[in-house]
Amino acid sequence: DESLEDLYSTLSWLGIKWDEGPIVGGPYGPYVQSERLALYQKYAKQLVDEGKAYYCYCSSERLEAMREEQQKSKSENQGYDRHCANLTQEQRAEYEKAGIKPVIRFRVPTEGKTTFHDILMGDITCRNRDVSPDPIILKSDGFPTYHLANIIDDHMMKITHIMRAQEWIPSGPLHVLLYQAFGWEVPTYCHLPMVKGKDGQKLSKRHGDTAVRDFRKKGYLPEAILNYVTLVGWSLDGSTEFFTREELEKCFTMESIHKSSGTFDYKKLDWFNGMYIREKSDEELEALILPYLKEAGFISEEYTEAEKETVKGLLPSVKERMKVLSDCIPLTSFLFKDETATDKTLYIAKGMDETSTLAAYKAGLDIILPNLKAGTAFETIEEQIMEKAKEMGIKVNGIFQPIRVALTFSTVSLPLKDSIALLGLERTEARLNRALKILEEV
Repeated sequence: DESLEDLYSTLSWLGIKWDEGPIVGGPYGPYVQSERLALYQKYAKQLVDEGKAYYCYCSSERLEAMREEQQKSKSENQGYDRHCANLTQEQRAEYEKAGIKPVIRFRVPTEGKTTFHDILMGDITCRNRDVSPDPIILKSDGFPTYHLANIIDDHMMKITHIMRAQEWIPSGPLHVLLYQAFGWEVPTYCHLPMVKGKDGQKLSKRHGDTAVRDFRKKGYLPEAILNYVTLVGWSLDGSTEFFTREELEKCFTMESIHKSSGTFDYKKLDWFNGMYIREKSDEELEALILPYLKEAGFISEEYTEAEKETVKGLLPSVKERMKVLSDCIPLTSFLFKDETATDKTLYIAKGMDETSTLAAYKAGLDIILPNLKAGTAFETIEEQIMEKAKEMGIKVNGIFQPIRVALTFSTVSLPLKDSIALLGLERTEARLNRALKILEEV
């Protein structure tokens, strides 16, 4: 199953190891619901035999008509009307003879209240008459609903704590009633608050990626994801931000989870990821970006010695500017492609036009090319360009932007000093001269 494999892969990638369960096994298997049907059926029948559940033969047509009537009459009693709650043996036999396969419904008490304790919310009490009336716990095909399966599995596997979303709070009383019906101890609940986007709405794909596989594909690091997501709704002391997985294992407590909704800030995640990228050694980062460079066709599968030298040379510069690993593609494409930006608007900085840009570019070339050939320090070249911009009465970007576009085909790039060093003098001069011809075209 693709979704299961994605789940296993995600947990493994994040470095989260489960003590028992699918793949690793354990003393309370099997761990796949379809392999536990006999167990669910056994306990569902036990509830029937004890009068705590019953067989229901209602057709889908009858149930739909019932719902429509309840909605039409705006009845206070919404949900199943317990039509089959007290069938006689003769009535059941008649349904069975007609070949109708029943479901099993749990008999929810109509009197009293049910209370359970939640680590974050405290005691939660619900009137039994407000609990979903007699829900299905075993379907006609013999498969359980979530309500039955999670109770049996958690009890049999000796689960002590259950963490789930607050949207499951309404199901809490029903689950407690099921535990009580079996005579089993109720585990400790911790219902987690919702995670929202920056707009205050429930986090969804319209805010951006939400699946770990998508973050992974873009080049987020597992340690950054784990660290940041843990801080969405939890904190140790209100100030500490960086934790290793081992540190989180020691200091994380459910009691410290915030009661209010957490906000997922994609920009903050980018910042975290960038910080973790900069913690990588050059050797580690090289291994991490290689798949992206190969997929982009920048380097060969063989990864030649010449390519290794190129990649090693660009690592220090890109490391400081990457937010995600896939940023290495736009940041370094100028090194692996030999082209010229033909769109003149890219060369024109804010406040400039074609004529002033051409003049500024020529002035920049008169400074940069002779100095590069003479081996002048780039800091000195920058100072001369800034003086020239001041002399021409323009902002310094009026000169730097067309030079940057000429060399990297983009208005956003690595620092010019690094770009020139990576390209080398010969390619730098050739690109600058090609761009000059573009700007001189009428």
